[in-house]
Amino acid sequence: MRLSTDSWHYRTELLDIDRSLCNYCGACVGMCPTDAIWMDDTIIEVNDSRCIRCSFCVRGCPTGAIAGRW
Repeated sequence: MRLSTDSWHYRTELLDIDRSLCNYCGACVGMCPTDAIWMDDTIIEVNDSRCIRCSFCVRGCPTGAIAGRW
C-alpha cells in the first residue's frame, strides 16, 4: 500500500497516516525496530506483516500524522 502526492490519507490494517500533516522527515522510519515503514520523497509504504504494534512511529512523529489502528 502506498501514499503518493495525490493521496491525502494512507490507511493500512494497522496504521493511518494523514498526508496533509506528514512532512516526510523520516522520524517514523528511524523509530521502527522492524523496518515496517519505508519512504522516499513522495511515497510512504507500510508492511503490516512486519509491524509489531510498538507505536514508536506514532509517538515519534513530530507532526502527529500517524495514528495506530489497534
